[in-house]
Amino acid sequence: MGSTAARVRHTLFLTSLGVLISAEARINERIRVPEVRLVGPSGEQVGIVRTDDARKLAYEADLDLVEVAPNAKPPVAKIMDYGKFKYEQDQKAREARKNQQQTVVKEQKFRPKIDEHDYQTKKGNVERFLEKGNKVKVTIMFRGREQARPELGYRLLERLAEDIGELGVVESRPKQDGRNMTMVFGPARKGKK
Repeated sequence: MGSTAARVRHTLFLTSLGVLISAEARINERIRVPEVRLVGPSGEQVGIVRTDDARKLAYEADLDLVEVAPNAKPPVAKIMDYGKFKYEQDQKAREARKNQQQTVVKEQKFRPKIDEHDYQTKKGNVERFLEKGNKVKVTIMFRGREQARPELGYRLLERLAEDIGELGVVESRPKQDGRNMTMVFGPARKGKK
């Protein structure tokens, strides 16, 4: 099955040393080490054999020789159907991506001198975002002379943290960044409810 090597699509990465490496497993003629630790098609250990002999065994079984552990001494190669192996790896990767939880960071902006009704409305937005499992970045925007009174922003953020205490946890303390002060809240762990 030497034609499988021609169908392999390679993804190349540049290492910190400036060397290109492939993310794909090396197969058949691409394995250029003198000897490998061979694993048979049904998973049995064959032992350490010359790479040419291992390749011949794979071709006789109408399968591919796939390097599964390139960093081992000597590298471990297995006789298998590379197309099936690649398909199963893609399925596992797709399943892992599907099960991975996407974290979205929402932002809610406040002013240091905010009316009570506006505060309650924006606090409700923050609570709704946290209930949906999103992180929330709260930004206090200072204008003009307000910049000389950062304690107004700290007080407002502390009040908000207190008000939403059961829904969210503080992930980053208040930080002044130019004219804005930010604080990040994350959703509370479900086990604590």
